[in-house]
Amino acid sequence: MTQEQKLRYNRHLILEGIGEQGQERLLQSRVLLVGAGGLGSPVALYLAAAGVGTLGLVDGDDVSLTNLQRQVLHGTPDVGRPKVDSAADSILRLNPDVEVEKHPLFLSEDNALDIIRPYDFVIDGSDNFATKYLVNDACVMLGKSFCIGGISRYSGQVMTHRPGTACYRCLFPEPPLMKDVETCAMVGVLGSIAGMLGTVQATEAIKCLAGVGEPLFNALLTFDALTMNWQRLDFPKDEECALCGKHPTITSLKEYAFQPCVKGKKKT
Repeated sequence: MTQEQKLRYNRHLILEGIGEQGQERLLQSRVLLVGAGGLGSPVALYLAAAGVGTLGLVDGDDVSLTNLQRQVLHGTPDVGRPKVDSAADSILRLNPDVEVEKHPLFLSEDNALDIIRPYDFVIDGSDNFATKYLVNDACVMLGKSFCIGGISRYSGQVMTHRPGTACYRCLFPEPPLMKDVETCAMVGVLGSIAGMLGTVQATEAIKCLAGVGEPLFNALLTFDALTMNWQRLDFPKDEECALCGKHPTITSLKEYAFQPCVKGKKKT
């Protein structure tokens, strides 16, 4: 590390459990962030501040005025710009040491494996189940660790996976039917909970990469902003899971129908 880096990351270097070795791991790590929106905003900012060496950004959307209530990576002058461009500017303004790799597209069954393969850790900050299952399935197939988060109305949830632990399908074997799904565009979302749950996801990534603490393996963390109640649900890896069980039947990616959204665009 340079002297400037030692000063920038001083509070990590003196922190028991991370120290110089853990910080070096962060500086050499590659993290892919799927979705530069509500959850992706705090994730990107805190991982950049923490010194993650390379941040990949996957998002094919442009910044809209309705995003600004919760997507703090972007500002009013960014409306109409590609989210990956606006996000990259914010990241580099915070920490120019970070290398940003932009993927201005939507994750699909055709590109997910190739996009995810070069990264050490993947964070899902998407707002639809189609993308969450693509991230889960592709990461399990590639043997990648990842963290999935979701928010709606006043609540949110987070879980983390590494090879050998429960995946998203162990708890939710199949995506819900489109008619049963409420999107943020339909029912709204309290903007600040994106910051709360996204910060949890960033913390999970840092713990996994630096090798400190106990991430949310085999567990789902839920949050209710109306009661300020956090709950942890522990659940075992499902040995009969169609994806990560002893006899998997899901061996290739399948893109589920994306949830409907404003202007009919696919969102991540």
